[in-house]
Amino acid sequence: MGLHFSKEEFSNRKKKVLRSMKEQNLDALLMFRQESMYWLTGYDTFGYVFFQTLVLDKDGNTILLTRAPDLRQAQNTSNIEDIRIWVDKDGSNPINDLKIIFDELNLKGKKLGVEYEAYGLTGSNALRLNKSLNDYCSLEDNSDLITKLRVVKSKEEILCVKKAAELADRALDEVWKYTKAGVSESKILAEMNRVIFEGGGDYPANEFIIGSGKNALLCRYQSEKQILNKQDQLTVEWAGTYRHYHSAMFRTIPIGKANAKHYKMHEACVEALKNCENKLKPGFKIGEIFDVHAKTFDNLGFNKARMNACGYSLGATFSPNWMDWPMLYTGNPYVIEPGNVFFMHMILMDSENQLAMNLGETYLVNDKGNERLGKQKLDLVIL
Repeated sequence: MGLHFSKEEFSNRKKKVLRSMKEQNLDALLMFRQESMYWLTGYDTFGYVFFQTLVLDKDGNTILLTRAPDLRQAQNTSNIEDIRIWVDKDGSNPINDLKIIFDELNLKGKKLGVEYEAYGLTGSNALRLNKSLNDYCSLEDNSDLITKLRVVKSKEEILCVKKAAELADRALDEVWKYTKAGVSESKILAEMNRVIFEGGGDYPANEFIIGSGKNALLCRYQSEKQILNKQDQLTVEWAGTYRHYHSAMFRTIPIGKANAKHYKMHEACVEALKNCENKLKPGFKIGEIFDVHAKTFDNLGFNKARMNACGYSLGATFSPNWMDWPMLYTGNPYVIEPGNVFFMHMILMDSENQLAMNLGETYLVNDKGNERLGKQKLDLVIL
């Protein structure tokens, strides 16, 4: 089996889940989040776009219900031994196959937790699940049970995150190498992805963000690929990814000549990031990190240009995005712990002047504070 972690690691994870299930009086947990399945068993697939669920009962029995294309996927990548297949055909209802599993596990009339907040569980399938099991058992939303366990990374996971950070650094080297007038954004993306894959990395859970000119003010990927002008600005947000673990970075690069406002915006981003670093320590709430970010920008006159969140947790995530729980916004009560990994992004979008400036880095929280995982300079690089 191509398991990325030790037997002891998987055993410890399972014990944590079973302990949490017991605390919440659950007889079983239905996992629909691919992140949960991967973390608990190593199961690695994009087959979650169809109906599939991993059932874990309070006795530790683990059964995967999926489609035929994922049978060997589960056999080759996970420690799951009991794999059931529901058959594709007109009018098929995989919930009927799920009920057979429930009968075997004596779950009729019992309390089951469900990961409703999952890209793999569409609204249609959730309605069908609820309707089919309405008189069979009691369903409860436990979308965050495993998510809250995944937020603190183990030693084995931290090794993956640090490898991802190395790959992100390599990608930035390529950005600096190829960013110049006359070069297509497509070329830059190609070289970034090349070094990540050559370094043993994976596809990221969402597309890299890249945009120049007016598109430098966008915080999402879009398909237009422009040629860089003699005087321009390029925004790039990317992640090194290793075994699905992400380490993200964010930069805006003036080309040819920086606008005078670019310098002030960059200075503000560096100051805000440093202030957030100083607050990113065990015992503080992540909502306080955002407040530091907001106060810094507001005091420097950038209230209208900043965002309403300044980062989020990172880990092993699957498409459509690499953002993990929890997010850094005001009032978020999550208390920072050693082993947390956070991407903190300082974003300024000046729509009035059509200027952008972004600076983002990934941090590992430790007992004393934090460690910036990226090793590249934070200077304003003009190319």
